[in-house]
Amino acid sequence: MTQLRDYQQNTINELYAWFSAGNQGNPCIVMPTGSGKSHIVAALCKDALQSWPETQILMLTHVKELIEQNAQKMREHWPNAPLGIYSASIGKKHLGEPITFAGIQSIGKKSKDVGHVDLVIIDECHLVNHRESGDYRKFLQELIKINPALRVIGLTATPFRLGHGYITDKPAMFDALLTPVSIEELIYKGFLAPLRSKHTTEKLDVSGVKKRGGEFIESELQAAVDTDPKNRAVVNEVINIAGDRKAWLFFCTGVEHARHVAMALEEKGIAAACVTGKTPKKEREKILADFKTGRLRALTNANVLTTGFDYPDIDLIAMLRPTMSPSLYVQMAGRGMRPKSHTDHCMVLDFAGVVATHGPITAVQPPKSPNNKDKVGEGEAPVKACPDCFELVHPSTRKCPSCGYDFPIEVKKLKLHHDDIMGLDGRKMQVTDWRWRKHLSRTSGKEMLAVSYYGGLSDPAIVEYFPVRHEGYAGQKAAQSIFNLSCASRAKISLTETDLDAMSEALNTGTPPQTIEYKKDGKFFRVMKRSWA
Repeated sequence: MTQLRDYQQNTINELYAWFSAGNQGNPCIVMPTGSGKSHIVAALCKDALQSWPETQILMLTHVKELIEQNAQKMREHWPNAPLGIYSASIGKKHLGEPITFAGIQSIGKKSKDVGHVDLVIIDECHLVNHRESGDYRKFLQELIKINPALRVIGLTATPFRLGHGYITDKPAMFDALLTPVSIEELIYKGFLAPLRSKHTTEKLDVSGVKKRGGEFIESELQAAVDTDPKNRAVVNEVINIAGDRKAWLFFCTGVEHARHVAMALEEKGIAAACVTGKTPKKEREKILADFKTGRLRALTNANVLTTGFDYPDIDLIAMLRPTMSPSLYVQMAGRGMRPKSHTDHCMVLDFAGVVATHGPITAVQPPKSPNNKDKVGEGEAPVKACPDCFELVHPSTRKCPSCGYDFPIEVKKLKLHHDDIMGLDGRKMQVTDWRWRKHLSRTSGKEMLAVSYYGGLSDPAIVEYFPVRHEGYAGQKAAQSIFNLSCASRAKISLTETDLDAMSEALNTGTPPQTIEYKKDGKFFRVMKRSWA
């Protein structure tokens, strides 16, 4: 049977700890693309049924590939698992087993047939509407009528929705985000491959394209970028940069754009094919098989190869699909992060400017909610740190209230961050010691935890802040980071501990990391990675 990786088991432990702490509501587990969410689902289901045999579990998602993938991993963990599949696209509609893997489109109106459910697990749960509408919310409402004690666990790599923000921002189905592992850690441990990218000469101009619901209107987007001269220019640049890379994946704006880019590739002698939602099932399976065996070097697609499609040896991704959705951006980039048999990375060519729009995938910016006026004034504002005294202040602050430092006026420029899609370019420091303390913000009056990392005599003291007293996602993320650091350093902190002096004292007994990687933002430092032996 398949064994869980250490971080996968830690994820389950953190989930149980969250429930054991008396938290009510529905948690969401945030895991990077490629981290093995289906293994975690399988282990959760097995443990729940073996501990409580009467449990009824429903595993929901939106595409058949994920249903098949999750069911397969369930069999690997538990060969005799009592499971059924309910999905019209797979051709199976079986109810009655303790575990049911289902597609929301197929089962969404069958709540009475489903009956009593104790636990619902939703893969790609950022697709659940934050308001009480849509297939997922309507279906869950009916299930809750049958069993008011129903609990929901979500899984996603992108915990935000276009036009809304984080999926825990009210109104919402989910109440907390658990972030047990980062992309940086998985790359460091060899479970994911890093992305690399180069500056592209060609750029897709979307300056005149209108938006609807926060996203580009697809018909206008295709009209703007799908031209023969532009397609040929993009293909020529990909060929010049790709060299001997063997598996190229293109994300296009629509069906016609994907077809035209494939034709441009073939004109240049590149074995290519196109996959869209209109591609017949058997033809699609043959195309994907040919791509994976190397008979096809390039594959273009429109909105179909973002979730549920895995081919580890993809070594070049061409982004020709401008998008305002950070979730779509992360899903596209994630196709190249599986460890490969022939190289240590995947090249990403961003013709669409999505890195500049959303930031590196290690620090993706969530979408804003321009229409959510009822939320004005609620929650915590973002913060920035004074580079002289490290006081945390609101981003709009021009003079530090603590030391009088004058913040420079920033002029924002649209650029591709030198195509640093990973956002991992930083300096490494050997850590000789660390010191934790309670920090009181003179601006907000709120307490937080701070740690200073010390290196050699010529190294600066790198200070990191954890606003654990903040409400909303900022506080949740800080608390999760403290929990992860306590585990990594073997500091003994009670899950119910709230006194920051006691937490600082406990953390000071832990083993500091051997090295950290940090990045300088102006005069301030941001810690990106910590490594223990």
